[in-house]
Amino acid sequence: MIATGSQDNFKSRLISEAALLGFDAIGVTRLDGGGGDTGQRLRAFLDHGRHGDMQWLAATADRRADPRVLWPQARSAILVGLSYAPETDPLAALSQKSQAVISVYAKGRDYHDVLKTRIKQLARSFAQATGADVKVFVDTAPLMEKPLAAAAGLGWQGKHTNLVSRSHGSWLFLGAILTTAELEADAAEADHCGSCQRCLDVCPTDAFPAPYQLDARRCLAYLSIEHKGPIPRAFRAAMGNRVFGCDDCLAVCPWNKFAERSREAKFAATAMTDNPPIATILAMDDATFRASFAGTPIKRTGRDRVVRNAAIAAGNSGNADLMASLTPLLADASPIVRGAAVWAASKLTTADAFEGLRSCFEPREHDAEVAAEWRADDGDPAV
Repeated sequence: MIATGSQDNFKSRLISEAALLGFDAIGVTRLDGGGGDTGQRLRAFLDHGRHGDMQWLAATADRRADPRVLWPQARSAILVGLSYAPETDPLAALSQKSQAVISVYAKGRDYHDVLKTRIKQLARSFAQATGADVKVFVDTAPLMEKPLAAAAGLGWQGKHTNLVSRSHGSWLFLGAILTTAELEADAAEADHCGSCQRCLDVCPTDAFPAPYQLDARRCLAYLSIEHKGPIPRAFRAAMGNRVFGCDDCLAVCPWNKFAERSREAKFAATAMTDNPPIATILAMDDATFRASFAGTPIKRTGRDRVVRNAAIAAGNSGNADLMASLTPLLADASPIVRGAAVWAASKLTTADAFEGLRSCFEPREHDAEVAAEWRADDGDPAV
């Protein structure tokens, strides 16, 4: 435990070192109040099945609900934020139908790696100075950083359920240090959303059942990144040319006007992540995919899901020239890629041309879901 008279010194040192390490925000919250209403909200989310096939959320619910279950000796949480605010409007590329739109967070180096290196330095320095035990978390353990960050004063959870900062808008990556030190807490940030609901209104799939509630099963970010099966037919047209993630609810937040472009060079887009041609992604085998997206969050999702998404984007593009890239995918090794390619072909070819493809490829198809794509009618079910 840190002596009371030393707390101000240690907190001042924390703030100074966090700034030197490039962090844009830092705050402290105490853990002696349990998980607040976090556990109740999480259980409601799980009870409604809104986590989709992210079964790991349900399996770790008790630890997520209260950090003291995860680590009983923890007394304080130090939360840090690193801005990834883009320079330009990320929604502008949605009108470029033959380009593959990639979420802002995934354009640069994997934020897990960038944050963890620095937060470990911060935690190590703090532990050496105080003698307290520490544990570091960057979105890879059952810890709910957003409620903790709100309690620590970094921002508030907006109606889109993401953290909103008065200084950095909706563009903060978060990391946490749990410690046995009993630090003085910062004041929690108030909710400044007011009557605004731009984030709810812009969602292309109505993924928010109510303000401050998300149904991941309808969320294009979840469907394009976490979901392992075929994209449900009801949401394919709404995907547009989004190939990895969805920034709509984040990008329209009015608090973004206060966010300056991220200072972190490692979050800058590369030629491959800066909304490349859809055809480029359709042509990728596993080795090319891994080489192209090495070091980015995209690589973790894997080639098959990303190419699946690109095939859906191709079908939405109206660009029949993409059939040259889609046709080989009708015999791809991955069923989710084949199924998406069938749907895209049905959108980009005439009825006669599609029938010709079906006569060639359907007899060889042994996956029931892909076979069903060949036999589906032209209309997609309503959302």
